[in-house]
Amino acid sequence: MGKVDELDLMLDPARAWFASQGWKPFSFQEQTWSAYLAGESGLVNAPTGSGKTYSLVMPILMEALHESQNGGRKKSGLRAVWLSPIRALTREIQRAAQRAADDLGLDWTVSIRSGDTSSSERQKQMRKPPEMLITTPESLHLLLASKNSQKLFENLRCVVADEWHELLGSKRGVQVELALSRLRALRPALRTWGISATIGNLEEAMLILLGYNFNGRLIRSAREKQTTIKTIIPDEIETFPWAGHLGITLLQKVVPIIQASGSTLIFTNTRAQCEIWYQRLLEAEPDLAGTIAMHHGSLDRKLRDWVEESLHDGSLKAVVCTSSLDLGVDFRPVETIVQIGSPKGVARFLQRAGRSGHQPGATSIIHFVPTHSMELIEAGALRAAMKTGRVEDRIPYIRSFDVLVQYLVTLAVGGGFRPAEVLKQVRTTYAFSSITTDEWLWCLDFIVNGGSSLEAYDEYRKVIVEDGLYKVDNRRVATMHRLSIGAITSEQVLQVKYLTGGTIGTIEEYWVSQLSPGDTFWFAGRNLELVRIRGMEVQVKKSRSKKGKVPAWLGSRMDLSSHLATHLRDAVDFMSRREYPSEELSALDPLVEIQAERSAIPSRDQLLIEYFKDREGWHLLMYPFEGRAIHEGLSALIAYRLGRFKPLSFTIAMNDYGFELLSDQPIPIEEALGSDLFNTNELLQDIQASVNDAEMAGRRFRDICAIAGLTFKGYPGREKRGKHLQSSSKLFFEVFSQYEPDNLLLQQAYEEVMTFQLQELRLREALDRINDQYVLFEQPGKATPFSFSLLVDRLRQRLSSEKLADRVKRMKLALVK
Repeated sequence: MGKVDELDLMLDPARAWFASQGWKPFSFQEQTWSAYLAGESGLVNAPTGSGKTYSLVMPILMEALHESQNGGRKKSGLRAVWLSPIRALTREIQRAAQRAADDLGLDWTVSIRSGDTSSSERQKQMRKPPEMLITTPESLHLLLASKNSQKLFENLRCVVADEWHELLGSKRGVQVELALSRLRALRPALRTWGISATIGNLEEAMLILLGYNFNGRLIRSAREKQTTIKTIIPDEIETFPWAGHLGITLLQKVVPIIQASGSTLIFTNTRAQCEIWYQRLLEAEPDLAGTIAMHHGSLDRKLRDWVEESLHDGSLKAVVCTSSLDLGVDFRPVETIVQIGSPKGVARFLQRAGRSGHQPGATSIIHFVPTHSMELIEAGALRAAMKTGRVEDRIPYIRSFDVLVQYLVTLAVGGGFRPAEVLKQVRTTYAFSSITTDEWLWCLDFIVNGGSSLEAYDEYRKVIVEDGLYKVDNRRVATMHRLSIGAITSEQVLQVKYLTGGTIGTIEEYWVSQLSPGDTFWFAGRNLELVRIRGMEVQVKKSRSKKGKVPAWLGSRMDLSSHLATHLRDAVDFMSRREYPSEELSALDPLVEIQAERSAIPSRDQLLIEYFKDREGWHLLMYPFEGRAIHEGLSALIAYRLGRFKPLSFTIAMNDYGFELLSDQPIPIEEALGSDLFNTNELLQDIQASVNDAEMAGRRFRDICAIAGLTFKGYPGREKRGKHLQSSSKLFFEVFSQYEPDNLLLQQAYEEVMTFQLQELRLREALDRINDQYVLFEQPGKATPFSFSLLVDRLRQRLSSEKLADRVKRMKLALVK
């Protein structure tokens, strides 16, 4: 019997089990099964809800079943590590894998290890490892930090990185790369597989997962997921739109969708928007009480678990949620998806749509609810983008030295390491393939001596060297390090608790510190009164007040992707010719008429610039349609270059469509347009001169400090306050800037600002495109529909919600006269 025939026979139990479930394997599943059993590594790409999980669960089990039937050991320790980016996904995978193992007669234990796993369960897992462990990148590094990690992984056959696209675009992806480099050194025959649904740069994603010097198979499903968009068109189009009402004006159109469906997920883009929609739905439809819930990352874990279980058993009619339910949790009872506001990316939109019709062959239906009329353009752009079948690339992190030094201390805690061996392993990763010998020596010196700036302080001497072995022999250092392992950083949060006991969730320190005792706020669907802040706890009691503030969370803004921005400009191009290929663009005709009458609508090869004066001052508005993040850097750059012609002070506002520069003096825009205003020759120097890059880098450096172990957040129950951590990281930043400017962590902070915040490469591409465009210079008599939302966004910074709403009404009345 040939090897191919033998492999095919090994798959018979998998096919039989599928048949017993009423399923038939898809081609991509069979391809993955065969590739895995042949010893290959690779990446599986298939739509959400198409059976990706079983494409790798089954061959892992088939291999074990074959070995047990041919005299192999039935219990052989840990054989498979399954990495998941979110904890909610782990239980679904465990259920699927354990059910298949039990049905096949394998005496296997499938366990979960995450931040929620009890210490007793963790100890049990170390004493008697499960055959399959479903875990997170952070918990995998904690296992590498254990003294017996080599013994734990001695029988490991494979690592699966689920939802790899989600890990890829973050430092958690770098964590995975480093862990895999170590595991491959321990187990040279280790197979590595990734699972991904929505990602554009698949080949690069596989290279990053497998590392250099490793070949792999890219297996793609031939099945295209069918997705239907149903946009909720307002009865009356706002001709002067503004992004202030979070879509609430269309709430009465959403209620019938919920009522007509067995179960609905209502996705919002921020936690504050989630809280508001939950409250307004209950106010509008009190009968939903008891059948509607909320889910976002700041709610208590027990509450989120209950919501997930209730969705799974079909007892909830609707859940208002954020990206906390974006990823692959298989809630088959969910029939309908509602997206409130633009998701700002095609991949995210498809990921959310895929939560409905979450089974092979089913069509996903998603209802798009615009929060203002300009978002109808984005709806049309999404519709066009989805027809192309392309989604966004994920930009990987490289040279993240904060993650590397943390990893080196992890190895030092876990029994020690020898630098020459580990450098060879590290260089196989995509993230550190370019690391030089000098940079490597700097990292070693940093963990042993604290680097040249901190060598006088014993607390930064974490690692000792004995006979060439780098190790940690201080129990306190080891404990502090284990508590700090991870690359997820966020604003300092405080626990929200009732006076009578019971945790509700977490809230960011910066926001709650603005409240006074007696103030009320909405959180987790309840109106709460602040009693006091004690330590890291926000102590509250229930309030009967009908009014209350809604918490705000930093870092929740979503940026418009470059892929969607391209289709957005195409949609505007159609509008410029009065061509409406979709119902969304057709509905905008009243707005188009006013915009064209007062100013212009740019075609694909035009850049619209508006310049007018009113009692506020001189307004200069540009519309590149590149997204808020790019407009942040572009507006600062243009303001700086205009300042060369005449000393001016500007107030700057921006959104996804354009940006505004407001001055109390005339702006020399016509002179500047004739003098190469958009050139890219001195882009880097001008960006650095136009923005406070030191301030931006300082904010980035706070997270880098935490990951690299320079700052310690405290022990459980005795966490340090955010202000203390911020002042510590600021001090490090100033010391390194003055005395060690070549510090790799300091340089990393500036590089991250340019790459991820200001997006220098994309900014350069935007300027190159603008330089090829014809400038439409318009001087309208007053504000236009395009400019209105920018004017409102600027006012929002200094007016309360109530005052802003009144001001907007007066502005609209003045503009329609």
